Amino acid sequence: MESSNNNGSLEQTLQDGNLYRQVNAFIVAHLRDNNLNQAAIAVASATMTPLNVEAPPNKLLELVSKGLAVEKDEMLRGVSSSTLFDSGAAIPAGYSSIPEPRVVAVDFRQYVSPNYPPTISVYALLFLKVQKANQYISQNSAVHDIKGASKSFPKHETRHVSEHKNVARCARFSPDGRFLATGSADTSIKLFEVIKIKQMMLPDAKDGPVRPVVRTFYDHLQPVNDIDFHPQNTVMITGAKDHTIKFFDFSKAVAKRAFRVIQDTHNVRSVAFHPSGDFVLAGTDHPIAHLYDVNTFQCYLSAKIQDIGVDGSINQVRYSSTGGMYVTASKDGAIRIWDGVTASCVRSILGAHGTTEAISANFTKDQR
Repeated sequence: MESSNNNGSLEQTLQDGNLYRQVNAFIVAHLRDNNLNQAAIAVASATMTPLNVEAPPNKLLELVSKGLAVEKDEMLRGVSSSTLFDSGAAIPAGYSSIPEPRVVAVDFRQYVSPNYPPTISVYALLFLKVQKANQYISQNSAVHDIKGASKSFPKHETRHVSEHKNVARCARFSPDGRFLATGSADTSIKLFEVIKIKQMMLPDAKDGPVRPVVRTFYDHLQPVNDIDFHPQNTVMITGAKDHTIKFFDFSKAVAKRAFRVIQDTHNVRSVAFHPSGDFVLAGTDHPIAHLYDVNTFQCYLSAKIQDIGVDGSINQVRYSSTGGMYVTASKDGAIRIWDGVTASCVRSILGAHGTTEAISANFTKDQR
């Protein structure tokens, strides 16, 4: 039952995401085609919608018109326009088994220059109308799923492609979302500035094409396995097959090499900063995670591993948001939860994925 609910929730989320992308595309196309270029650029940048997105002429007005007609028809039939969007209300009989849509309030004014609040506020109000029109169209033209039939998923558009010379083995966003780092089997690390990736969707600036890769580091001798960002500072760490954990300061434009190095005794498969930034946890070919003090580089190992059957390299380590716990995913197939203070194992999930190894594990932000 839980799996069924999860699948339903995922499908609803995908449907919502596709709907939002369609709405954003119609809004951007309408603003652009009506010579409201600055407003179109602002919305396109905020919603990661291509500025040159194609849409039928006046499609937004057509959908809004249909939405208003549906709303008027509902009022004449005595159906409240809010009923369809009340997550706790029953679906009217006339709507059969069509899934009930969820509404997320969107205020586009927060994304644009103060010079354009009147224009954008209009489209913020139009959002619900367009969503209702889309719902009406889907109800009158949708083909109901047949059990066993393959499900369709929304198309995902590639925003930017940057290649390493070999396999890209890891990728990580910075805590503030401003940067993205990737590590490769070619031993290099690339640092991207996210806002520049977004700018690539806009017309070329006068200064020439935008280059989102702002740093490239070369300091490992073997493939890079994992990356993490310091929670407060402009410091990035990498773990690699050359048995090292390296610290890079990406605030310095000319720095291409690490300013600090921890030499481990094993292949470093995974690294994670403690939320305080004072410690680094490393998962290696050793079956126990290695905890390092970033100031002294002293290594600590848990002494409380008796009777838990630890056997196998650690593929990934991750801290909870408070640092009170950390999780390890191991080649022996086990997922283990550890106390972040005492380093004692508080829960072992053996054979978490049957007979295969556990590749990765992570906590949700609320640690549930």
